[in-house]
Amino acid sequence: MSRVVLSDVAPSARFGLDSPSIRTKRTSVHRPLSQSLSGVRFRSGDLTWDTTEVDGPDVQDREALLLLAKMANNAYTEPRAKDWYDIGPDWNNSYPFGWEPDADGFRGHIFATPDNSTVIISVKGTSIFWPVGGGGPTQRKDKLNDNLLFSCCCARVGPTWSTVCDCYEGSYKCDQGCLERSLAEESLFYSIGINLYNNVTYMYPNANIWMIGHSLGGALASLVGVTFGVPVVAFEAPAERLAASRLHLPSPPSTQHVTHVYNTADPIPMGTCTGVSSTCGITGIAIETRCHLGQVIRYDTVTKLGWSANVIHHGIQALIDGVLSRDDIDWGDSVGKNQTVPALTTEEDCVDCFNWEFGDYRNATRAGCANRIK
Repeated sequence: MSRVVLSDVAPSARFGLDSPSIRTKRTSVHRPLSQSLSGVRFRSGDLTWDTTEVDGPDVQDREALLLLAKMANNAYTEPRAKDWYDIGPDWNNSYPFGWEPDADGFRGHIFATPDNSTVIISVKGTSIFWPVGGGGPTQRKDKLNDNLLFSCCCARVGPTWSTVCDCYEGSYKCDQGCLERSLAEESLFYSIGINLYNNVTYMYPNANIWMIGHSLGGALASLVGVTFGVPVVAFEAPAERLAASRLHLPSPPSTQHVTHVYNTADPIPMGTCTGVSSTCGITGIAIETRCHLGQVIRYDTVTKLGWSANVIHHGIQALIDGVLSRDDIDWGDSVGKNQTVPALTTEEDCVDCFNWEFGDYRNATRAGCANRIK
C-alpha cells in the first residue's frame, strides 16, 4: 500500500483569492452534513445535503482547461524533468505525494496559490507500457485499479483472462456484493484518495480545493470529488458512474461540479477500447464502462481534425498540444457561433454492461472475494 506523505505547510487565513492565472466561476456543490464517511456511503437515500457555492474553474474557458491539463500531466513526472509543463508564477512549487523511493501506487502533486487560498490535487493516471505511457513502479497497481473500477466483472473479458476478484458466476453473471467488497479494499486507490483529501483539508483548512487528473487519475478525482463535494475536472478518464454506484457513494442532488473533458478519437473515455483484441485488451486492461458522472466537454477530433480512433490519442499531451493549445478551431455545433470550447452535455441515457446480470448469487457472508494482489 502506498503511503501518503506530505510536509506540513503553514496555511493562510485568507480565502477566495481569484488567481490571475486561471478564470474561475461560481460552482454549486453538494456536501452531506454527516461527517461519518462510512455512514454516508451506505445511507445516500436519506442524507441531508449542504448546498453551497464555491469558486470553481471556468470549464468553458480554454486557457483554464489548458492550465489544468498541464497540471494533470505533471502528476506523472517531477519538477525539472523534461516532460514537466511550466504552469507559471501564480502557483507555487508542487507538494508531491506517493513519490517516495519505495512507493508503487497512488501518486501525484498538490499545487497552491501563493496565499494557499486555492489548492489543486492532481492525481496520476495509469502508467503502463503502451503507446501513451512509459510504465514505472506504479503500473501493477494502476492496472489492478483499472480492472476493478472499469470492468463489468473483475476483468473477466474472456475465458483466458485471470480475473482480479472472485466474483464471476459464469454465463455473464456476477455477484454484486462480491464486487462491492472488492472495490472497498483499504489498499485500493479510492480509499487512499480519501485519506489524501482528509490530509489536505487538515493542511489547508481555509482553502478552496479542486480535484483534477488524467485517465485513471481523472476517474479517481471524480470519485473523491463526489464524496466530498468539491469541483473536479477529469481529462480523458474512463467512465466512473458504475464504480461510484458499487462504492455506494452518496447521490447528491447534482454532480454538475464534475466535468469530464475528452476527445472522440480516444477509445478509452468513449468506452470502445473493449475486447481481447483491442489495445486495452492486449495490455491486460479491461475498460468496459462508458457512462460518466457530471457534465461532459467532448472535443469531436474525429470530425474536426480527422483523427482516427486510436489509443495514441489518449495521452494527456495529445490533448494539450493537439487540442487545447490551438485557438484556430471552431468547436461549436451551430453555424456562425464560434466556440473555443465545446458545449457542456450530459450522458443521462447511457447504460453500462447491458449484457451482464448482477445479483446476490452467494450468501452475503461468504468469503471468497479477496482481490488477487500479487
